[in-house]
Amino acid sequence: MIGKREILDTASRVGLNPSVVEKDYALGWALAGIFAHPELADNWVFKGGTCLKKCFFETYRFSEDLDFTLLDPAHLDQAFLKRVFGEVSAWIYERTGLEFPVDRQDFEMLTNPRGNPSCQGKLSYRGPVSSNTGGLPRVKLDLTADERVVLAPVRVPIFHPYTDAPEGGITVLSYAYEEAFGEKVRALAERTRPRDLYDVVNL
Repeated sequence: MIGKREILDTASRVGLNPSVVEKDYALGWALAGIFAHPELADNWVFKGGTCLKKCFFETYRFSEDLDFTLLDPAHLDQAFLKRVFGEVSAWIYERTGLEFPVDRQDFEMLTNPRGNPSCQGKLSYRGPVSSNTGGLPRVKLDLTADERVVLAPVRVPIFHPYTDAPEGGITVLSYAYEEAFGEKVRALAERTRPRDLYDVVNL
């Protein structure tokens, strides 16, 4: 795991709160762990605002959610998610010392606005800045399996500008750029959130 000084220096350079930079760091390693897992690597497709920033536009707005379309609907299962994220967390810790405590992971099974199963997950972490604080920051997961992926997903490297990045980088399976744009247009029509308008205008 990188040191606190690297987080503070990066935060000073880009003009952001250190906790935001630390979360970006944690998001990168969470993605590395997910796409290193043999059951997830070919079945989870990264999308959403964080995908736009990590895969396509390094200077894009910071986003703190990890959104995925699951190609295998059977993965929308609480027991499955607890098991695989226990394994993902162990993989990350072995390589970095960044801890995603399994007793601080939560997966809530829901019904989305289209009437189909979905899941919202929360993964707490102890990073270089947050490790000595009481309440732990969290990475949020938003998982769905009912979105039709029209264009073939693409393998892309993510932006992870930290000194402990793997030698070969971190590669994820993501929506193609055109599909990411289309997904944002759909989201804008469905929920009219300011961040969706921001995304559509800037894309």
